[in-house]
Amino acid sequence: MGLSSKLESLLFFLGLYGICSGFLQENCTNYKLQFERVFSVPGEVAMLNSTLVSPDVFNFTSVPYNITWYESKTGRELSNQPGQILVRGETLWLFKVTQDDDGEYITIVRTPTQCYRQTTRLEVNQPDAGKCVRPHKADQMLTNGVNSNLFCPLKDKIKKLDSYNITSSIKWYKDCNLIVDGEDNITYWGKTKLMIEEVMPHHNGFYTCILTFTLGGVTGSVSETIDAKVNEEYCLVPEVREPANEIIKAEMGSSFKRRCLVFVPGGGWPMIDIFWLVRNEFVFSTDPSDHFYTSETRMWSQDSPRKGVWLERMLMFSKLTEKDFNINYTCRAYSDRGNPVGYFTLLPAEPDLILPMGLVFGGVTVLFITSVIVYYLFKVDIVLWFRRAFPIFYTNTDLDGKLYDAYVAYPQNCLDGFNEQVETFALHTLPQVLEKACGYKLFIAGRDCLPGQAIVDSVDNNIQASRRLLLLYNASTFTGKSHTSSVSSYNNNNISKNSDGINNNESKTSDNNSMSFDGSDGVYSDMRQQLECVAAMHRALLDASLKVVLVELEKVTPAQLALFPESVRHLRKKQGAVCWWKNQRTRQRWKTCMRREDEEKGGQDAELSPSLSPSSRFWKKMKYHMPVRGKRVVYPEKTALLNL
Repeated sequence: MGLSSKLESLLFFLGLYGICSGFLQENCTNYKLQFERVFSVPGEVAMLNSTLVSPDVFNFTSVPYNITWYESKTGRELSNQPGQILVRGETLWLFKVTQDDDGEYITIVRTPTQCYRQTTRLEVNQPDAGKCVRPHKADQMLTNGVNSNLFCPLKDKIKKLDSYNITSSIKWYKDCNLIVDGEDNITYWGKTKLMIEEVMPHHNGFYTCILTFTLGGVTGSVSETIDAKVNEEYCLVPEVREPANEIIKAEMGSSFKRRCLVFVPGGGWPMIDIFWLVRNEFVFSTDPSDHFYTSETRMWSQDSPRKGVWLERMLMFSKLTEKDFNINYTCRAYSDRGNPVGYFTLLPAEPDLILPMGLVFGGVTVLFITSVIVYYLFKVDIVLWFRRAFPIFYTNTDLDGKLYDAYVAYPQNCLDGFNEQVETFALHTLPQVLEKACGYKLFIAGRDCLPGQAIVDSVDNNIQASRRLLLLYNASTFTGKSHTSSVSSYNNNNISKNSDGINNNESKTSDNNSMSFDGSDGVYSDMRQQLECVAAMHRALLDASLKVVLVELEKVTPAQLALFPESVRHLRKKQGAVCWWKNQRTRQRWKTCMRREDEEKGGQDAELSPSLSPSSRFWKKMKYHMPVRGKRVVYPEKTALLNL
């Protein structure tokens, strides 16, 4: 036999050996042993799944391929065997596994141009005591005092069965005892989760979930065991208390800081970190020389009113600039329970107008009060100055048809209240200042009356011709007997008064008209005085055609004032009186101070004493009540219309 014949025979036997063994030695891309192993126990179903059918390996959606499973120990190809083996694509199901099934299984994926190889390890172990606890266990923690969940590790198998539309069911066991749904605060939650409410230490133990299903006409089961341990130290979802998703205003150029405050309910010290984020970037700097920086995390615990741990971290700005405004600053907590956030938005502060407005309001208030006080104290001086400075605002009195600026009425000889000082004031002092110094024109009864003129006509006509009536009186002017008897006599002659003491009927009898000024009878003088008073009060209080100025020559006591006519008391209360006696007090003090100066001047008198000086307080008040000599022209036709 030649050499070529021997080589052909060798290749034939090698090919025959490969076919018989079911394992072809091909030059495939080897992905070697999968990291995750498959664990099972005798009698259960083992599910082996290849990860070669993946876009990371080849484009399985467009490239045709086939999958073959091989047993590594024997090299034989695995195919469907009823009740023992089921191959469905990349998944190999082994029913009722035995200890002999322990080993490695090879998957080969072939395409028209490539092949890929992968090994999967199956470990078959005997179950622990009671045949309900798997030797390979998953560790899970339960949190003491709160609700916790256990998750069955069979999730991938349930998902695979669901893709086959295979119905499955699951049961849970604790330490080989079936768990009844709802007992001991334990509730089935779906197929893969067991919820335990208010976990207690006795919930420690081994929990086994057993999945039962029917696949390929065979009913099988698969199980996993969880080693559950109750942890006394726990933490719940962190709560970001500050910042509270708010808007904060600050002044540009000022320093600024804000804290991130997080509360973690639970016991023990949680594994948690908190960070500030500016423009979605972490702030790690703790250097105060940087524009903004953070502090180290500060942590402290509390037991009441709610047990937990506080964490605090500051965000600080050395100086706020324009770019720091109108952006969000976020505090984020990182934990295995969740990553809650809180943020604040920084806006430039609006101008603080409270202080300036308060100052302005306070200044205006003080100015107003001061103005009121000044006006109250210096009202007369202010009004007199305004009259002198702006006469154009006042009507020209020369066009009002009046002859006198004021009618002067005073107690004359033979009357109560008369004395030489009163007569001197009325006939000499008053004219000297008001007429000579100030330029007013006065009608003074007893000086300007024409002899033989009727009393009523004289009083009425001259009062109508006057712009003011100066009523001079002292303490006894309205309190004597002659005054009372004259009033009664006057009433008997049809000069009646109303309830206010005001004459409402100035009827003139033939007897009154026959009374004339002869200067010899005191009754006539008294009657004239009563006419003056009654006519003045009537015009002042009833028709407001005349302004009466009360000139009080001496101090009046309350008892004396009570005897005054009610109309005089009413007018005195309403507008007050110009008090000459107050000026006399000032004069006495002035005399005492000036006596020494007069001696030094050789006994020469001053030009005017305070009592006769127009700038004294008394005469200023008199000028205040006297008519204003304005310059504003009132046209006669308008005056006539107004008089109508």
